[in-house]
Amino acid sequence: MNQNKQNLYEGMYVVSATLSDDARHKALDRIQSGITNHGGKVEKIHEQGRRRLAYDIEGHREGYYYIIYFTAPTSAISELWHEYHLNEDLIRFITLRADKVMEKIEFKPLVEQQ
Repeated sequence: MNQNKQNLYEGMYVVSATLSDDARHKALDRIQSGITNHGGKVEKIHEQGRRRLAYDIEGHREGYYYIIYFTAPTSAISELWHEYHLNEDLIRFITLRADKVMEKIEFKPLVEQQ
C-alpha cells in the first residue's frame, strides 16, 4: 500500500458545547491545522450546529457538529487519530474515506412514532 497516496476523507467531529464561541473556533482550527500539518488539505467544512447527543458521553449531553472533507496521505490518518484522542475539547470523531465532496448536507427529520 502506498503510504503517500492522497485520499479524500470525510471527518465528523463533535466539539464540546460547554466551550465559548472563541474556544470552539480554536478547537476547529486545531483540527484543521492538524490536517494541514500532516500534508493534507481541507476541501470543505459543514457546520451542523449545536445538537443533543443520542446518549451521554463523559457527562456531555450536547455538542457542536462539524463535517470536514479533506485530502490527506493514508499515513496521516493514524497520526491524526492520536492527536484527536489528546484533544480534550473533542467529544467524538470519525473519519471515513469519501468518494466526493458533498456541497450540501441535509438531514431528514425523524418521523415521530405514534
